[in-house]
Amino acid sequence: MPREISAGGMVVRPGPAGWELAVIEPQREQSGNADSGKKDGKTVLALPKGLLDPGETPEQTAVREVREETGITARVLTKLKDIQYVYVRSWGDRQRVFKIVTFYLLRYESGTIDELAPSMRIEVKRALWIPLGEARRRLTYRGEREIIGLAEDYLAAHSTEAR
Repeated sequence: MPREISAGGMVVRPGPAGWELAVIEPQREQSGNADSGKKDGKTVLALPKGLLDPGETPEQTAVREVREETGITARVLTKLKDIQYVYVRSWGDRQRVFKIVTFYLLRYESGTIDELAPSMRIEVKRALWIPLGEARRRLTYRGEREIIGLAEDYLAAHSTEAR
């Protein structure tokens, strides 16, 4: 079974009503996701993530993917969790693939969300901020919803350095 190694970022910033989270709505079917912008008629919201480039560390991949898929720059605060799952490629060979995604908590630094390079619109329909308190309900993928609590715990324990 082929393996894919990816990394992604959970980017937060302080907002008027508490922490906000940067999420993406995929444009079309993507590697590792069996959905195409909609799941059971609902909008798909996910965290930015992607495959490691040769010579790249997972941390570097997370920062790059966040920048490419959301338009914002962020710095790594901590590693949250590795998520492992098997998916069936929905294109080409329809092969089963074992995937590992390492997620990091990142702190927003600069940029305007959804200001993307035109070439990224093939992958990302839009990027937006949502309240962190709504993330467990609004994120589509179970593994991504599971790491919300880890991020909330970290932010509570490190509130002065995270701000």
